[in-house]
Amino acid sequence: MLHPGQEMHKKNNISDVILGGQDGLVNVLGVLLGVAAASQNTRIIIAAGLAATFAESISMAAVAYTSTLAARDFYLKEMEREKKEIAEVPNLEKEEIREIYAKKGFRGRLLDEIVKVIVSNKKVWVETMMLEELALSPIEKGKPLKASLVVGVAAFAGSLVPLAPFVFLDVMTGIYLSILISALTLFAIGAVKARMTVGHWARSGTQMAVIGTVSALAGYLVGMLFNAPAGI
Repeated sequence: MLHPGQEMHKKNNISDVILGGQDGLVNVLGVLLGVAAASQNTRIIIAAGLAATFAESISMAAVAYTSTLAARDFYLKEMEREKKEIAEVPNLEKEEIREIYAKKGFRGRLLDEIVKVIVSNKKVWVETMMLEELALSPIEKGKPLKASLVVGVAAFAGSLVPLAPFVFLDVMTGIYLSILISALTLFAIGAVKARMTVGHWARSGTQMAVIGTVSALAGYLVGMLFNAPAGI
């Protein structure tokens, strides 16, 4: 059985996989459909798909790194502020602990004991204020790099889903199969996301499949505006 920290860590990793995979799939599918509609040239379609795949993966990895690093820096900054407040106005901070647990339903001697135990340990006191007052959880030092790797790899894998049919099939068959496979993959991602959070898996899967596919079809419509004869 996983303890709460391990469970949170696992959910964060799955969330990163879903984020990267979904984004990579939808964006590259849109590019592929647009180029396919405009050129009808398999070589150009695959080249554009690969370019979008690498660009998307690197971009998503960079965004995951910088955003997670910024979140970690913010957490550390707020933690230092809480430490300073505990040192300078301990009675006020102690009263905030009391209010937090009073709102949770604790009363009388039990509430007094909880407050006493928490404030007797500065580390626990600070961590409690961070989590209960600011709703902030600690971010490991290596988390930004790990998040970037997970999101980047997931984006790369997701991008290959719509690209694969064009490698083996003609353009029109590739378009239809790419849309079908991508929609099914998005449905699966949405279903997994619902199981992780809340909501019905079928509804969540359908919503993600429809939204992702419609978004990608916008690329096809743009490509149709620049339609060129095959071979050009």
